Amino acid sequence: MYHVKLRKNNREKRKLRIRSKVFGTSKTPRLSVFRSNNFIYAQIIDDEKANTLIEFSSKKLSDTKGLNKTQESFEVGKEIAKRALEKKIDSAVFDRSGYRYHGRVKAVADGAREGGLKI
Repeated sequence: MYHVKLRKNNREKRKLRIRSKVFGTSKTPRLSVFRSNNFIYAQIIDDEKANTLIEFSSKKLSDTKGLNKTQESFEVGKEIAKRALEKKIDSAVFDRSGYRYHGRVKAVADGAREGGLKI
């Protein structure tokens, strides 16, 4: 019998495999990225206390006129790094949530690095 494997299910498996290796502490929290078709979301999470410290998304960007989705993702990375530095968080581990590390996911990481966050 022919079985169809869905991409979402495969991504969920990859996500669980990544999460078994990536763990955020209070000293170096986890920078998690979620990508939808229209927006990108990033949040910094302390897994020891199981709470979200900082969150930001491309929905909250004020001026997106003339920017494509990759450029918006870069701005999200810069903004999350700025907010992290305000809370005295200078390094984080990157959780790509099962997505390939290119395009918008990579742009968030690059923006966070340019904003001063060590990944």
